[in-house]
Amino acid sequence: MKSNKTILIVEDDTSINFGLKEVFEGEGFTVLSCERGDEAEQLLGKEKPDLAILDVMLPGKNGFEICKSIRSTGNTLPILMLTSKGQELDKVIGLDAGADDYVTKPFGVRELVARVNALLRRVEAGSSAASGADAPTEVVRVGEASVDPKTFGVSRDGADEVNLTAKEMELLLFLAHHRGEVMSRERILDEVWGVNYYGTTRTLDQCVAQLRKKLGDNGSKPAHLVTVHGVGYKLVAASVSE
Repeated sequence: MKSNKTILIVEDDTSINFGLKEVFEGEGFTVLSCERGDEAEQLLGKEKPDLAILDVMLPGKNGFEICKSIRSTGNTLPILMLTSKGQELDKVIGLDAGADDYVTKPFGVRELVARVNALLRRVEAGSSAASGADAPTEVVRVGEASVDPKTFGVSRDGADEVNLTAKEMELLLFLAHHRGEVMSRERILDEVWGVNYYGTTRTLDQCVAQLRKKLGDNGSKPAHLVTVHGVGYKLVAASVSE
């Protein structure tokens, strides 16, 4: 099934950039591409892509900086980052900057296309739910934090409002609707990342760490988003109300 979505590819290796452009255009995407971080920001100022693929190492401005800049405006654009093989720190920094997912180089083209499609499906499903009769319009309260699923905004007394990424919002809603229950890492990955997810549980752990940070939950001794060692996570002291 061909896509009608627009994606932005930011990759400074000309051959990889050209190859990805051809692949995604073959899948029916409209592709915007550039090889510099500063050019990417100019494009984002004029265009409204449905998803961005950002390489980490870029001239002009690196992928982390672009990601942070996008998130600083409250933009929830799905972002997938391309990281170097074995550079776990890149993945951590990318998720910290607000990326929704990452793929490690060298990667298979089919895997990348599958990850892009999966991320777009999840975002679309969330948008459909938000506009339907069963929309998740209720505010999620976790400790002193209030999260609005319509805006992804997190409000806490004495703290500036921050925005969750699409993935963080999806994870929070899943755990909130199963609050008090222990959810295994495998089930969370299946439900939130999809059964065709190719990555490891490390991605989930980093997403949880970022979610705790934004909710004001103590990362070293969390009171709300609790780790159940050897199993997964559970959300406690939370409520959902209109």
